[in-house]
Order: sequence, then structure tokens, then C-alpha cells
Amino acid sequence: MAKKAKKHKKHEEHIPESWLIPYADILTLLLALFIVLFASSSVDVKKLSQLSAVFSTVFDGGSGVMDNPSPVETDIPSSETLSAYQEDQRQLKEIETDVEQYIASKELEGKFDTKMTEDGLLITIKASVLFDPGQAVISSKYEYIAKDLAKVLNLKPKRSVVVSGYTDTVPTTGSQFSSNWELSAIRAVNFLTLLINSNKELDPAYFSAKGYGENNPVASNDTAEGKAKNRRVEVLVQPLVKEDGSSYEQTNSK
Repeated sequence: MAKKAKKHKKHEEHIPESWLIPYADILTLLLALFIVLFASSSVDVKKLSQLSAVFSTVFDGGSGVMDNPSPVETDIPSSETLSAYQEDQRQLKEIETDVEQYIASKELEGKFDTKMTEDGLLITIKASVLFDPGQAVISSKYEYIAKDLAKVLNLKPKRSVVVSGYTDTVPTTGSQFSSNWELSAIRAVNFLTLLINSNKELDPAYFSAKGYGENNPVASNDTAEGKAKNRRVEVLVQPLVKEDGSSYEQTNSK
């Protein structure tokens, strides 16, 4: 009887998995390198922190290289911070609506302008509405503008209000002012003084004035139209809360 051929079982080869550990570490280190390179070319710190957190979660549950303290400070606003910021912006929009309604009621379109900016609600008044050329005394004809605006700026809670004066590039030769810088500063102070004196409920500690002269133009000084836009008084109503949750430094803080 023929011997049955022995069946040789093929032994399944066992592939060691120990190589996966150093391989995963290499990938993690490469990822960290690319994030560092990305950080050196980007100024968006918030997005970088969020990106690092996401990749840290993807790789072994957040442990390893990405689990170490990051040299980039994480600054992600909480829901409470965002709510406070949004409520503050809503209140500023209400103030803007009040000013726009006043502009419409007094038919001052083209002489007034409002705009929401990162620094707060910006109210712009053409200098020609308030002052004669080269003068810093507010025309008695338009004193009512400051008086009416003083009512709108009686805010609760109180906010810092900055009044800034600007001129065009025409020299102040022969006038009582040594420069456009001085002219713009005196105009801002005079308008601010009229605001405060028009409403005793306003707290002067929350108000300040600045003069920029011919600097920071909003239009070209090569045309008469552009110069007219540059001659202006700006009233900035500042927010109470920044987008990152921190408070604006109030005018009256020491």
C-alpha cells in the first residue's frame, strides 16, 4: 500500500507589527514640522491653534507630540464671550439706527455718515457743516447738531466716545492756527465741549478729543471734492467688548 504523501501544512508567516510604532512617530513628527512651518508663515494664531487641536485628536487620541504644551497660546472665544460680543454689537447697531433716523429727520444726508468698524460705531460729519473755512468756532446755525447728538450719546451703559478732527492739505497760512494739526485739534475740542455742555447727563470722563490735521485722508486731496471729504469731524462710539472677549480700555480708566 503506497504511503500517503505527507501533507505539509503551510505555516502562515507572522508579520511583526512593532514597526508601526516608529512609523507612526515619524508621521507625527513630520506633521509637527509642517505645522511649525505653517505657523512661521501665517499670522492667524487662532486658526493655527485650532488646526493643532484637530490633528492632535486624529493622532492616537491626542497623545504624543501634539499632546505637549503648544508654544502658541490658544485663544478661542467661549460661547459666553461670543454672546457678550454679539450683544454689544447689537447695541451699537441700535445707536447707529438712532443716528440714521436723526439724519433723515433733519435732512442731513450727504453731510452725515455712519459706519460700523472694528473700533466701534463711526459717525462722520463734514467740517463744512460745522465750521467756516479755516475757523474752529462752530457756526451758530449748526450748533443744534451737537446738541441733538448729545442726546443720542447719553448711553447706558456708558461708552467711551472719541471726537477726532481732520483737515485737507491747504496750509493755514495767515490764520490764527500754526498748522492744520492745531486747527483740527481745536475743532475737535470745541465740538466735544459743545456736546458735554449740551447734556449735563454725559460723563466727561468718558469723552476725549484728538486732532490729526491733514493726516489719514479718506479721499484724494488733488480735487475739491476730495478735500471736502477730508475736512471732517469723526465721533467714534467704542464697543464695551472686543471680539476676543477682552474689554476696551475706557477713557476714564487710570
